[in-house]
Formats: sequence, structure tokens, C-alpha cells
Amino acid sequence: MSLRVVVVTLFPELFDTFAVTSFVGRAQGSGALELGFEPLRAHGLGNHASVDDAPYGGGSGMVLRVDCVVAAIEEAERKLGARAHRVLLTPQGQRLTQARVVELGTRAPLVLVCGRYEGFDERVRSFVDLELSLGDFVLTGGEVAAMAVIEACVRLVPGVLGNAESSREESFSAETAGVLEYPQYTRPAEFRGLGVPEVLKSGHHEKVSQWRREQALARTAERRPDLLPGGSS
Repeated sequence: MSLRVVVVTLFPELFDTFAVTSFVGRAQGSGALELGFEPLRAHGLGNHASVDDAPYGGGSGMVLRVDCVVAAIEEAERKLGARAHRVLLTPQGQRLTQARVVELGTRAPLVLVCGRYEGFDERVRSFVDLELSLGDFVLTGGEVAAMAVIEACVRLVPGVLGNAESSREESFSAETAGVLEYPQYTRPAEFRGLGVPEVLKSGHHEKVSQWRREQALARTAERRPDLLPGGSS
């Protein structure tokens, strides 16, 4: 299984280190990830390869042109050799969740479209399948969001993490019913008066599992009650 992704961006160089570091780099080396980039500037117009223009009706800033963005999306798909699942990265999109990450993995290949300036011409939305946001805040561009999507998706590709259990017993996973992960401890057993719960040193697997489940529910109730049935933030 391989995850195929092309990122449409004005600044592909921002991904240079990200693409070769840690398990993202290893995933590319093993063939588990095929990561490409479509420079938006390559589809710009005129002597300066402009991809933006002033907004109709006036206002501050510049807006990315629909013709340039769509041309870049279609070229990305030509390189993929398939109709991709087109994802627009925008603060107005649906919030990225673990469930959506899992779903994106089933819809690959993906084309991730990064914005800049004051955003996209509204008509761009007619040419994408999904709009995604990292949360209720605004970034200068979509590149950081694209990295988050890629990293979240590729770590679910079988073999990428090495230990398949790593992605099963963690926050928001289906296996934990979407709650937060339980507390984790390692050596030293004592540090500046802070110890490790005795149950974790007991070697009693059933008691450890019960403790972890109780801790996960308690932590979720305290920090993210909205994740529990009938809960609210």
C-alpha cells in the first residue's frame, strides 16, 4: 500500500526538510509515500507569472486566481495519472480530525491545495472535493496544514511506524473509542519526588489495562468532555 500525494503550493521549498526527515523521509524511501509538488507559480500569467489579483468590489490584499489554481490542480492530476481527491486547505474548512485522517487515507491519491495572500477566488471551491482546517485560527499559508495532513495520513500506512499498535492505542483512535490517550511513564521510576503508579510496575496486565482505560476516560472528562457521549466543551 502506498499513499500518493501532490501538494499545490507557491513555496515547494518549504517542504525540503520535512519531506526527508524522520518517518516521512523513510516512508518515501520505502515507497510507502509518493510525495510530489506542483508549483502554483508555474501556472502564473504574464511576465511575472502572477497568480493573484485585486478583489472585485475592493478591499485589502490580493486573491488567488481561479484559473491559475485549477490549472495547477489539473496538472497535478495529470502527473498522478488519476482523478485525485482534491483538498483545499482553508480556515473556513471542516476541522481536521483523526476520523477524517483515516478517511483521507482511503481516498488517495490526494491533491492538497495551499492558499496564500487573502485567500482563494470563491470559484475555486467548485473544483475541490473537501475543505479542511487545522482549527479556529489563521495561518499565512496552507503549507503547514499540508504537512500536518501528510504526516497524519502517512503514519497510518501499514509498515510506516514499525509497530502497528502505536497508532491504535492513542488519542482519538477508533480502538480507544475516540477518547484521549492514557498517561505514559518510563525510567527513571522516581524523579524529583514524582513517581510511577505502582500498578504499572506490577506486571499484572489485566490491572494495567483497566487502569489505563480509567485514566483515559478521566483525562478525557477533564480536558475534552466533548469527546464523551453526551459531553459538551
